[in-house]
Formats: sequence, structure tokens, C-alpha cells
Amino acid sequence: MKITVMLGGTSAERDVSLASGARIVEALRSRGHVVTPVDPAVGVLSEGALAELLHGAMKREPPTLEQLRTLQRTELSPVMATLPAVREADVVFLALHGGQGEDGTVQAMLDATHVCYTGSGHLASALAMDKDLSKTLFRSAGVTTADWLMAPATAEQVERVMGWPVIVKPSKQGSTVGLTKVDDPSLLDAAVQEALLYDDEVMIERFIPGRELTVGILGDRALPVGEIIPAHELYDYECKYTAGMAREEFPATLTAVQASTVQAQARRAFRSLKLGGYARIDFRMTEDGTFYCLEANTLPGMTELSLIPQAAAAAGISFVELCEQIVQLALRTRGGKS
Repeated sequence: MKITVMLGGTSAERDVSLASGARIVEALRSRGHVVTPVDPAVGVLSEGALAELLHGAMKREPPTLEQLRTLQRTELSPVMATLPAVREADVVFLALHGGQGEDGTVQAMLDATHVCYTGSGHLASALAMDKDLSKTLFRSAGVTTADWLMAPATAEQVERVMGWPVIVKPSKQGSTVGLTKVDDPSLLDAAVQEALLYDDEVMIERFIPGRELTVGILGDRALPVGEIIPAHELYDYECKYTAGMAREEFPATLTAVQASTVQAQARRAFRSLKLGGYARIDFRMTEDGTFYCLEANTLPGMTELSLIPQAAAAAGISFVELCEQIVQLALRTRGGKS
């Protein structure tokens, strides 16, 4: 089968996407597929560039805003669908994270050109990327989520609705980029300004203390629940992508009832956003056993340290088989040329 893996892009999660995509290329080639890596920022990647990605290490910090602006000035997104590697692919495996890769823009372009691709459709991708809309839909579906306000909001409003501390983050961003925990009301405005560097909408959300849990969804199946124990107070960018900065346990140490409860909440969150293919749903579990849904990730990381591959492994699914199953889910739901 001819598969094009789309990786990189121009979002703040570019480096994560490159690392994810390189592993996916390698995995799918091992199954005998003809795989072409395409970076919307630069075009088809050479074998030398791909080899560097496979053997490189994730950086502790995301790309700078200036680096991203430079890439955005030359990116190929507007004409990407005309590339033979994209137009003639049996399936496009989307390994993009954040930005146009995860907000539904690329999905809409591929829909318009009748190209089969992995993951959720353009509407579901947009809903999940917008944390304000997704939390509203979670609540309407009976999925518990923390109280929130959208900036601008005064410290007095935050105090009245949620109290302190709060999490301030871009509404349409991932990998904790631009995120700040605010304990002191006097620091609220600075945190909002930091988040505004990455998005024009900012969420202020009640901080939920407790255990960090995650549930992968593959097709209609909830994978084993995982728990993340980060070296920092928050599971930040460095903890996510630096070896030794977090410990992940799959399956998490939960009672059977707790595990089935959070898996059911994850499936409900998945359906509420009309997601498809696969996704990762993140939660916090408080001391009294309440699960709070944080967000849904429609194109979760596939790096060596990422959570979906670890959840799949706990279910007896190798990384190569995980990639193959994601491709087959796309072919079943969107057709394709094979």
C-alpha cells in the first residue's frame, strides 16, 4: 500500500510531530508498505533527513516563536493536496500535532480532495482542539470536567467562580505549551499574556489536584488506563518528552470499578466530540475518586515516550501493529484506493 506520513508542520508541537512521524514511517515500512514522509513546512523529506529524526533526541523546549514564524513563511499547506505523494496515496497517516494539523484544517483539505486519512474528521478535530467547546460538549454528555472561564476575566471573577489555584492555557494548543499554574491572583494577567503568544483565545480552568490518568481509544475499544507520575508538579513539555522526567504505569493501579468507570467516561467523551479512529482522553482523579476530564487529543503523540503506544503495549499490541490498525480503521471509515 502507498502511505504518506504527514509530520512536522509549523505548530509549537513541531518537534513532537517529527519524532512521532519518523517512528510511524519506520513501523509501516517494516510491514512492507511504500511510505513517503511529507513535512508541510518543507515538502517530501529525504532519507537522510528521516534518518536524523529517527536517531535524534527530543529537545527539552519547543521551537521558539521566531523559528515557527520562519517556517510559516515558506510552508506548503495551501498546495499540499496537489503534491503527488499526497494526492496519489492510498492513505495519509496524520502524525501532525497542534496547529492546522490537529484543528481540522488539513482534514478539511484532504476531504475536499477525496484523500483517505487517519484519525478524526475535520469537524471533530476542530471541536476537540477548542478546549472551550469540547468542555461544553463533555458536560452535555455527562462527562465531569473542571469549571472554567475564558479570558478576559478578572481575579475577582476567578475567585468567585473557581478559587485558586487555576491553570491558564491557550484554548487551542497541546503539549502544555503556553500553560501556567497560577496560585497568586496578581500573576493572572502575566499568565494570560504568555498563553496569548500561542493562541488568540485563553482558558482559565480550576486546578484539579490528584492523580494524572489517561485512556487511549482505538476504534471502539478503550485501552488499559495509564497513570503518569511526572518529576515536576505538572506534566509539562519537558516531562513529556525527556527520558527519565516522568514515570508511566500501564495499567494504572486502580480498582476494577475505577478503571471501568474512567474508561466509560473516556468513551463517552470520545463520542461527544464525534471522534473517529483513535484518540487519547486525559483525566485527573481526586482523592475522593472523582474523575475530571481534562481534554481529548485527536492526534496523540507516537514518540518512544508517548502514552498511546504504551497503552497499546499493555493491551498486547505492538507499535507496528498499532500503526497498522490505525491505517485499517481509516480505510474502513473513509474508503481509499486499496
